[in-house]
Amino acid sequence: MEEEMADIQITQLETAAIFKKTNLPVTLKFENVVYKIKPKKEGLFNSSSKPEEEKIILKGITGIVFPGEMLAMLGPSGSGKTTLLTGLGGRLNGRIAGSITYNGKPFTNAMKRYTGFVTQDDILYPHLTVTETLVFTALLRLPKTLSHEEKVAHAEAVISQLGLTKCKDSIIGGPLLRGISGGERKRVSIGQEMLINPSLLFLDEPTSGLDSTTAQKIVSTLWELVKGGRTIVMTIHQPSSRLFYMFHKVLLLSEGNPLYFGRGEDAMGYFSSIGYSPLVAMNPSDFLLDLANGVLDDPQEDQASVKQTLVTAFKTDLLDSVKEELRKFDDQQVHEKSHKGKFSQWSNTWWQQFSVLFRRGMKERKHESFSGLKIGQVLVVAFLCGLLWWQSKDIQDQIGLMFFYSGFWGFYPLFQAIFTFPQERMMLEKERSSGMYRLSSYFMSRTVGDLPMELVLPTIFVIITYWIAGLKPFALNFFSTLFTLLFSVLVSHGLGLALGALVMDQKSATILGSVIMLSFTLAGGYYVHHVPSFIAWIKYISISQYTFKLLIGSQFEAGETYTCGINTTCYVEDFPAIKSVGIGDKAISVVALAIMLVAYRLLAYVALMRIGVTKK
Repeated sequence: MEEEMADIQITQLETAAIFKKTNLPVTLKFENVVYKIKPKKEGLFNSSSKPEEEKIILKGITGIVFPGEMLAMLGPSGSGKTTLLTGLGGRLNGRIAGSITYNGKPFTNAMKRYTGFVTQDDILYPHLTVTETLVFTALLRLPKTLSHEEKVAHAEAVISQLGLTKCKDSIIGGPLLRGISGGERKRVSIGQEMLINPSLLFLDEPTSGLDSTTAQKIVSTLWELVKGGRTIVMTIHQPSSRLFYMFHKVLLLSEGNPLYFGRGEDAMGYFSSIGYSPLVAMNPSDFLLDLANGVLDDPQEDQASVKQTLVTAFKTDLLDSVKEELRKFDDQQVHEKSHKGKFSQWSNTWWQQFSVLFRRGMKERKHESFSGLKIGQVLVVAFLCGLLWWQSKDIQDQIGLMFFYSGFWGFYPLFQAIFTFPQERMMLEKERSSGMYRLSSYFMSRTVGDLPMELVLPTIFVIITYWIAGLKPFALNFFSTLFTLLFSVLVSHGLGLALGALVMDQKSATILGSVIMLSFTLAGGYYVHHVPSFIAWIKYISISQYTFKLLIGSQFEAGETYTCGINTTCYVEDFPAIKSVGIGDKAISVVALAIMLVAYRLLAYVALMRIGVTKK
């Protein structure tokens, strides 16, 4: 026992030691970075013949950050800080001009393994605890060469290093769910990136919305990480004077133009040398932001002219020294070192990713899937149907119940599924941008994870309504009805997934889903028996029509009779509602639904392929 405890302590010490020093120091160099976008046309009837002028977001930014340095980008809102940070992190969609190199090489999948990116908004699952969040991230991002126990030990080491031990068993929480504090949530986001022991760490406004003390703790944590030879780049809006002097380098931006790049402690001296100094002692970052906005103590000074003067001064007095620093950097030495070893695109196998994502998804969604509200809704409707169709022997009523089955279990799973991917879009973008897992493993884990609730509720619904309504009391008829309904539910759920993935907007997808499913229902063969030929094609793609036909086939067979008058019997296949859809050709309906089942889910998968992928 003592030997086992000693082994555990040694493992924890070794794991903690990993984070003291980075595996591969990275020098980030960016030279004359320019980024342009084309403004989107607003309005449906915008027929202006004038060509749209490109808007320049970044106007020739140059700089270099060495291992063991922390660069802070300052500037007012709209100055291009986040755009530059996203570009340096290899996540900027579109074309970006200029040169950005990492140890002398462009951004690659190998470099992605050494890069962490913390977004401004903490994108975390609210119902997972701090430990669960970091352990699942460790299992997904750390290489398969490490055992499960070693990955968990890494997560525990990060929790300890970031001071999250007190809240490690607390849930993350969200806007409507009480959880950990904002500062702790930010440290969890940083911890997710720290798990891979990054050489290069990007952070978008890590202190945004935090009080000065909490902000100090966050930056102090980053300061400790820098000591291990890491390169840290962050945007920050208005740091306190204590924070300002912790930054090794500062980049000041104004409307995409650089106004200063250099050591933080030298910034005030530089601006004083070109004639700009505060009249009273003040926070350096406040003064720099005033300059970036063109605001001086003299209200008569034109803001635009002040900005232009500062831009010109940078190009005249500072740019040459920055370029000289870039020239001194010897790319070749680090270039040789960074070529050692080859990296596969993924850290883990497909099955490992699937199993971790499945377990994480079940833990996060169990409160939602098996909520009392959903179960109560289905039970109420089931008993209401049972009472309305109580031991019904009338053929018209029985056919009506079959159509209600197809209608209700067409709409219900559709609207459950429509919200799936729009709700997870931000998480999917974040994790796919980090190269955390394959899209196929995520999609399959989500599909399999949703199956229990997809199939349990309709099964309960059929068990209740079938016997109360007095349908045929034979096992073959019952299971035929049940399996037909479950098949239909899977198809409708697939349609919902496809619509949600294509539109990625909950309101628009809901409206579109309503129109499509109503069209399918109207063409289902119950309301209209003689559909005009020019619109009859809808029934061939209608989920409701094929489901209705199979449900009728589960209760009635050709040659059966029913009482159609006094001492008169008729064949069920001649009943108008059955005659319009037919009672044979069940195989065609099964094949049609099977094709839809595959096609809708394939469409959803293809639509998701654009999420989290950087377009070049």
